[in-house]
Amino acid sequence: MAVLAFKNKFCVINSKRIQVPVVNFVVCQLFALVTAFWFRLYLHPSKTSPFIRHVVATLLGFYLALFCFGWYALHFLVQSGIAYGVMIFTSVEHMHKYCFVVTLGYLCFCQVTSAYVFDYGMYSADFTGPMMVITQKITSLAFEIHDVVLSLCLLYRKMPSLLEYLSYNCNFMGILAGPTCSYNDYIAFIEGRWYEPKHLESNGKENGKFKQSDPSPKRDVIQKVCTCALSLMVYLVIYTICPTVRIIDDTFMASNPFYIQVFYLYISMLALRPKYYFVWTLADAINNAAGFGFNGYNTDGTPKWDRISNLRILNIEFATSFKMFLDNWNIQTALWLKRVCYERCPYNPTAATFLLSAIWHGVYPGYYLTFITGIVVTMAARAVRHNVRQHFLGSATLKLIYDVITWFSTQMAICYTVVPFVLLAVGPSLKFYSSWYCCIHLICVLLVLVLPVKSRRTKQQEQLSCVQANKQNCLSSPHNNCNQKQKAT
Repeated sequence: MAVLAFKNKFCVINSKRIQVPVVNFVVCQLFALVTAFWFRLYLHPSKTSPFIRHVVATLLGFYLALFCFGWYALHFLVQSGIAYGVMIFTSVEHMHKYCFVVTLGYLCFCQVTSAYVFDYGMYSADFTGPMMVITQKITSLAFEIHDVVLSLCLLYRKMPSLLEYLSYNCNFMGILAGPTCSYNDYIAFIEGRWYEPKHLESNGKENGKFKQSDPSPKRDVIQKVCTCALSLMVYLVIYTICPTVRIIDDTFMASNPFYIQVFYLYISMLALRPKYYFVWTLADAINNAAGFGFNGYNTDGTPKWDRISNLRILNIEFATSFKMFLDNWNIQTALWLKRVCYERCPYNPTAATFLLSAIWHGVYPGYYLTFITGIVVTMAARAVRHNVRQHFLGSATLKLIYDVITWFSTQMAICYTVVPFVLLAVGPSLKFYSSWYCCIHLICVLLVLVLPVKSRRTKQQEQLSCVQANKQNCLSSPHNNCNQKQKAT
C-alpha cells in the first residue's frame, strides 16, 4: 500500500524532466531493496524451505513487474514459457540453438513494437529492458544444460522445475535491472549452499577463529547505496547542463572551436555514465541485501560481495585500453556474450559478438552504428597494443607516458563510439560523425591495415602446435630435459 501511495503521489507531477515510468522504476527498486533485507532475515534458508523462498521471490517479482509495466509484464511470462517448452521438447544437441533463436527472436519482436508502435525513444524505462536480462538468463541456462550433458556424456538432462525456472528468471531481486547470474549460483543461494564453497576457499578462518557462516552484506550495501546517491546527483546536475544532443547543435558547433567540442563531449559522456552506475549499483545492492553475491573474503578478512557486480567504476574511468573499458562495463552482459557467442563462433568472433550485442540492445539504428564502430576501434586498439606497448615498458616514466596517452585515446574513442547509442537515429549520428570528419573511423581503419595482428585462431593453432612439438620432443629425444628429470627422480 505504501508503494501504491508513493506512485500516485508522483503520477500527478507534470514534469518534462522526470517521467512517470522512470519514477516507478526507481520506487520499485527502492521497495525491492527494503524487501531484500526482510527476505534475508525472515526467510533465511535456516528458517524456511527453498519452496517458500522460490514462491515469495517469484510473486514479488511479478508484483514489481506489473506495478512498473502494467500488463506488458505478461511478455516476461510468455517469453519464459516458450523457451521452457523449447528446452523440454527438443533434443540436447540442438536445444541451446533453438532456445537462443526463439528467445532472442521474441525479444526483437517486442523491441520493434515498443520502439516503432508505442513510443519511439522511450528506451530508458520500457518493458523490453527486463526482457533483455531474461533473455540472457534463459539462454545461459540452455547453454549450461547442453554443455553439462555433453561433457559428462549423460543419458538424460536434469531440467529445473517450472517454479525454479520462473524464480530464476523473474525473482524480485533482478526482475527490473538484473544482473544476470548463473542458474546454479542462484539455486545455491535459494537453498542456502551459497557460502560453503567460499568458506572452503578461504580456509574458513579469520585470526585463528572460524568465520561466521553467514557474513553480513550491510557494509557493502551501504557503500553501494551511497554510490547510487552520488551517481544520481552527478547525472541530474551535470548532464542537465551538458546534454549530449548539444554536440550536433548548429549554433554550438559554429560558435566553439573543435577542442572545446571535444572537451564538451568528454564532460557530457562523463556525466551520462552515472545513470548506468546508479541502475546497476542499486541492482547489485538489492541482491546483496538479500544475501546473494557473496564471493569469499578479502585478505583482511572482510567479506566480498562482488560475485554478480556489473561494473567497476574506477577501472572504467581510468581505463587505458578499449578492452579494459569493456571488461569493466556491464560485466555480466560481457560474460554472457563471451559464453554464448565469442567462445563458440568459428569465424571472426569479435565482429559476431558486437553484432549480437547490437541485436540484443534493440532496433534503433544508433545501436548498430555504435557497435559497428566498436568493431573497428577494438581491432585498432588490439593492433596498437600488440605492436607498440612493449616499447614503453623499459622504464616507469615511459610506462606512465604510455598510460596517459592510451587513457586519453580510450576516453575519446569511447565517447566518439557511443554518441549514436545516445542519439539513436541515423541522421543526428551521421551529422556528428561528419562534424568530426569521421576521423577516428579513418585512423582505426588505417591502423588495422598497417599494423599486423595475429588472429585468435592463428594464436590457438600456434599454441597447440607448440604443445604438440614439446610432447613429441620429450618422447623422442633421449637427452632432453624431460628424460633428465625422469632420471633424477
